[in-house]
Amino acid sequence: MQPLDRSAALAIAPLWRLGFRPFFLFGALFALLAVALWGAALAGLAVPQPLGGLLAWHRHEMLFGFGLAIIAGFLLTAVQTWTGLPSLSGRPLMALFGLWLGGRLAWFLTLSPVLLALLELAFAVALLLVFGRLILRARQRHNAPIVLVIGLLGACQALTLYGLVEGDDALQRCGTLAALWLVAALMGIIGGRVIPFFTARGLGLANQAAARPWLMWGLLGLSLAVALLFAVGLSQRPTPLLAAPFLLLAVLHGMRLWHWHDAGIWRVPLLWSLHLAYAWLVVAALGMAVWHLGWLAQPSLASHALAVGAMGGLILAMLARVSLGHTGRALLPPRAMAWAFALLQGAALARVLLAAFSVQGLWLAAALWCLAFALFLRHYAPMLWSARVDGHPG
Repeated sequence: MQPLDRSAALAIAPLWRLGFRPFFLFGALFALLAVALWGAALAGLAVPQPLGGLLAWHRHEMLFGFGLAIIAGFLLTAVQTWTGLPSLSGRPLMALFGLWLGGRLAWFLTLSPVLLALLELAFAVALLLVFGRLILRARQRHNAPIVLVIGLLGACQALTLYGLVEGDDALQRCGTLAALWLVAALMGIIGGRVIPFFTARGLGLANQAAARPWLMWGLLGLSLAVALLFAVGLSQRPTPLLAAPFLLLAVLHGMRLWHWHDAGIWRVPLLWSLHLAYAWLVVAALGMAVWHLGWLAQPSLASHALAVGAMGGLILAMLARVSLGHTGRALLPPRAMAWAFALLQGAALARVLLAAFSVQGLWLAAALWCLAFALFLRHYAPMLWSARVDGHPG
């Protein structure tokens, strides 16, 4: 059966052979276009009219449009390696991608908020069912936390969309901020696996940094706890007592970075990009702690450190690395990607340090973000829509 399976896999158009291809390609394109539109609107150069308003669209789409697309692409690709079971490809993958694309377009159609919410939730539910079914079939209990986090992300999206339907801005904030810290939990799980492995492999080290399960479980528990605080609205105003879990999160993430660090990473863009992105988790947690103690005026600075620096940075670094490996190429990115990683870091710094003082800081952050993803698309789009260079399916 193996030759028949291989022939069938190779008969599928390259773009639809594995989940990372369409979701990485169009997720990155959406990241560029959506932030460009957001920046143009802030500059008064465009007047988009998404359902529920521009801010509701921006909050939702950063997480559930862009973030969830990349998460889907990564998980639907990784699960095949983890379980040994075939993941989505061909028409089923096209159908799932169609759900995602429909959700992006629906914001600008004349739909009722209820129909928009149902369409948006359909993608999250479908992803959970597809990924969860493969994990269940393989009986991989160690991957159950990922299934849990994806399910909770769907619940937070439902809360956000319920707030949209009801016209309740506070509920929308609760849902999106809780989801953001769930994404932080997912970054803790996945980053804890791949960053030490990639570091050891990229530097030719005999052994990777020792696994510390207690750190992973501690970070997961704390991240879920703070997500719950946001979901129920308890972290919407400064409360000194609530600084404690954020301080502990910062310490545990910092310990991880310390254990993973090797001076050699600064010679390898695929490595320093991962480590710097993960460091923004420390910054975001510290920022929330400082805000709860009353020493920071705007909690949005911490939220954007997490969204732009950590999530955006880790996504771009993973896109660059995973796309090379899964298209059969050597793990040597185009030189321009070092600039892309630096531009993304600049976008995070501009959004956190400059945007609080002037709208020009917001424009700069948006421009740097768009340039970073434009460089990725310029060099990686042909890899994603073309067959593997080694002739294998996938």
